[in-house]
Amino acid sequence: MPELTTSLPLLGLTAILAYLLGSVPFGIVFARTFGLGDLRRIGSGNIGATNVLRTGHKPAAFLTLIMDAGKGGIAVLLARALLADDAAQLAALFAFLGHLFPLYLKFRGGKGVATFLGTVLVLAFPLGLAACATWAAVAAAFRYSSLAALMAAAATPLFSLLIGPGSLFVLALILALLIFLRHSQNIQRLLSGSEPKIGKKTKA
Repeated sequence: MPELTTSLPLLGLTAILAYLLGSVPFGIVFARTFGLGDLRRIGSGNIGATNVLRTGHKPAAFLTLIMDAGKGGIAVLLARALLADDAAQLAALFAFLGHLFPLYLKFRGGKGVATFLGTVLVLAFPLGLAACATWAAVAAAFRYSSLAALMAAAATPLFSLLIGPGSLFVLALILALLIFLRHSQNIQRLLSGSEPKIGKKTKA
């Protein structure tokens, strides 16, 4: 845990603004922009980049990935620049919660993988690289985005202890647990062998 140096009112304001930023559903925005339809009625119904990719529209999927990661990273950057590390970690958590439970979509959001990676990259770049490398290695080996996400999330708290900073361990653990909770159905499909692989198109 970081040292608490920011006042409670400023921490509260940071949490609210980070949550609102995290709530922006870029997957739905880009799906509509490119005429792909309502993303919630396509494939898994998830609002993230993996489900956008199932439409076969790679530019829309790429933009969704960048912006979902970016909103977490921007929240951290602003909180750290204007306040301190305690506010940065709080911004990371609430941007992530905003993506999972967005105000604009009646609290029915995505699974948070891109936002998770974006926040970790900005919080501690070497730690974020290790998380991204884990995701990429598992995805390349097994072609399951969900499995890659689960392995990256599980590894990140351990990486924080091994390569630092240790102050991120609690936050990384909380984010990892939330990712596992949001992937409960994916875990069941992985166990049953019915989980779709990366790049598989799904008709709307």
